[in-house]
Amino acid sequence: MIKGYVEIDKNACKGCEICIDACPQGSLALSKNINHNGYRYVELNKDNCTGCVNCALVCPDVAIKVYRETKKKKAV
Repeated sequence: MIKGYVEIDKNACKGCEICIDACPQGSLALSKNINHNGYRYVELNKDNCTGCVNCALVCPDVAIKVYRETKKKKAV
């Protein structure tokens, strides 16, 4: 399985939850904490991200960056 990682700019996030709905793995959730602007921000809450990039594509605040681990080459 491909492994991904999401990096969220918590101070740019306004907690609209669009990315939470867009995530097919259910990897994102609203934090209990509040950012500098007074919003609850989104955070990665499960370690099952595949790096599908859906969350970053729908984020209106461009607060999400998605990274994927590269596949390791098999030794010959």
